Amino acid sequence: MVKHFRVAVGLHARLEEEGVQVSAVLRRAGLPQNLFDQTRILVSTEEMFALWQAIRQVSNDPAIGLKLGTETKTERFHPMGIAALSTENFGAAVQHMARYKKLSAPEEILYRTEGGEWTIQFSWTLAVEAEPQTLIEHCFAWVLTIARHGSGTRISPLRVEFVQPRSHLKLLERHFGCSVIDGQPRNAMVFRESDAALPFVTRNIELLDMLAPQFEQDLEQYTSDEDSFLELVRNTIQQKLTGHRPTIEGVSSDLHISSRTLQRRLQELGSSFQQILDEARHQMARYYLRNSALELNEAAYLLGYEDANSFTRAFRGWEGVPPGLWREAQRALTIN
Repeated sequence: MVKHFRVAVGLHARLEEEGVQVSAVLRRAGLPQNLFDQTRILVSTEEMFALWQAIRQVSNDPAIGLKLGTETKTERFHPMGIAALSTENFGAAVQHMARYKKLSAPEEILYRTEGGEWTIQFSWTLAVEAEPQTLIEHCFAWVLTIARHGSGTRISPLRVEFVQPRSHLKLLERHFGCSVIDGQPRNAMVFRESDAALPFVTRNIELLDMLAPQFEQDLEQYTSDEDSFLELVRNTIQQKLTGHRPTIEGVSSDLHISSRTLQRRLQELGSSFQQILDEARHQMARYYLRNSALELNEAAYLLGYEDANSFTRAFRGWEGVPPGLWREAQRALTIN
């Protein structure tokens, strides 16, 4: 399982461009002053959150996440971003980024289509506290950068939803070009379902063919490790936990292997599809209860349970207490 984030070396230059003193950021975040001198910068989830909290505090700029997540120079895009721009449309770009995101960080890009809307969310799988507001805004701005740069249009979401209150809603609305609502059960960008088919003028099959083998090699190496393979299956199941129970056929298709092969590999590792499904639901349940204002029946729906009672029974089996009491205990810990 990937447990560290790779911090882009270019973040140092971007911070300086925005007039943010990097040494002050690192000092506020409790990180070493030579962090950006390292060839391969790795930080834990806790350190990543501390870094983005410090960026907001030192910059004293509520829009800093938006600025750092917006890029117009293709030469400064990360290879994963360049590969995403080389795909055929916005939907394919998001699928590509979601598929390979797990190679570099304990972070997921979750997307689902329902009721004519296409929702994109980010999840930090090892987080024990709510993600920094600036980091969420940075991630959403980055996705919008890919969409606008790739399509050559000023595409905007239908709306952007945030859990925590924002004092700069008007600024956010100008940037995203849509209504921004806080106090919601989730952090999400909501597009029209049809936006996923928006063609990319940056499509470059030859470049994608050059980049894809390295990504696939990394993915193959990732899946060859026992723990990593189980985590990959779990992450794939979580991607499909969007109001229905994922099937082994659907998950194996996403992993580009047969359901029989998936079943055999899980058995060889002393596990099963049902066990991994339960673990995925447990992990996502903890995340929903800790980091959102979802009602129990809403969480049950997102986790693929028939009703809140089924979810409550499952959660009691995992944690020994009902989900409502667990949430209250977690909030009390945060306050204290």
